[in-house]
Amino acid sequence: MSNKTSRDEQRFTEDVARLLTPWGVPPVAARLYGYLLLCPRPVSLDQITESLGISKSSASVAARLLESYTLARRHSEPGTKRALYAVADDYEAMIRQQNRLLDALAGQLNAGAEIAASKAASARLREMADFYRVMRGAMEDAMSRWTRGRRRQ
Repeated sequence: MSNKTSRDEQRFTEDVARLLTPWGVPPVAARLYGYLLLCPRPVSLDQITESLGISKSSASVAARLLESYTLARRHSEPGTKRALYAVADDYEAMIRQQNRLLDALAGQLNAGAEIAASKAASARLREMADFYRVMRGAMEDAMSRWTRGRRRQ
């Protein structure tokens, strides 16, 4: 992708941002993710700021946030301290992270069920915990099918 993004690339970037912001991804980070998806190789903060029209500090914060979500990876440039960013190619990492959170949430909900003042609240908490465990299992099954399918290719 060139320094100046095309109209189609800008539209794609904005469309990705519109999809991710309702999930709580900040708009700048969501736009950066859309941009990185189209980049054939890692890009510098300078390239990001020029292409997206954002400040370097905003680009840096957004890139680090995407790293924490396991959606982007930081690369080093030999001989410099400059960081380069690219979309992460470990698609399963974010799901594994979410699965750990689902386990923790299910455990906390079960703990709440033990101390709930009413049977209704306790039952609701246990049902929620069961739901999150089922969802976790479904995501693990889907990841296993994905991994098996990729090995066959």
